[in-house]
Amino acid sequence: MARANKITTDQVHELLLQALETERGGIQIYTAAIKAAVNKDLKKEWGEYLEETRTHEQVLTRVFEQLEMDTEEMSPGREVVAHMGASLVRAIEMAMQKGDKAGAELVAAECVVLAETKDHQNWELIGKVVEHDRTLAKILEPAYTAVESDEDHHLYHTMGWCRELWIQSLGMPAVLPPPEEVKKVETAIGASRAEQSRDEMLGRKH
Repeated sequence: MARANKITTDQVHELLLQALETERGGIQIYTAAIKAAVNKDLKKEWGEYLEETRTHEQVLTRVFEQLEMDTEEMSPGREVVAHMGASLVRAIEMAMQKGDKAGAELVAAECVVLAETKDHQNWELIGKVVEHDRTLAKILEPAYTAVESDEDHHLYHTMGWCRELWIQSLGMPAVLPPPEEVKKVETAIGASRAEQSRDEMLGRKH
C-alpha cells in the first residue's frame, strides 16, 4: 500500500508568506496600472480588481492571525516576490514616462498578467493544501473559497485584454471588451473557448 505524503509545514508557511506579499504587490501594481489605462472599460475593470485584491490581503491577514503567523516575517522567497512586484510597478511607471499612452496601457496589461499568474498559482496551491491537510483546511478553506474565483477572473480576463490590446496595436481588428469579458469567463477552458469565438464576434461587428 502506498504511503501518503505528509504535508511539509515549513513550505506551507513559505507559501502563505509569498501569497500575502503577492497580494500586497498586487495592490501597488493595480494602482499603477489604473493610471496607465486608456480604455474606460479596462480602467473600471482594474478598479474592481484593486478593491478585490485589497479584500484578498485582508482575508490572508486573518489567516495569519488564526495561524499565529507574523504578517511582516520575511523569507528569501518573500523577498524575491516583493522585488518582482516592485519591478512590475517600476516597469509601468517607465512606460508612462515615455509618453506613449497606448504603449503604457499595453505594458500595464502585461505586468498585471505576470502578477496575476503568480497570484493565481498561489491560490491553486493553497487549494491543494486544503485537500490534503484537514487541520489546515479548517482555516484555509474559507479563505480559498472566498478568493479563488476572483483570481480566475483576474487572470483570464486580463489575459484577454492584453491579447486584444496587442492585436489592436498591430493594426488588426480587435474585440474590445475582449470575449472573456463578454462571456464572463471563469476557467481555463472557458478562456480557450472565448478566444476561439473572437472571429465570430468580429463578424458580428463588421
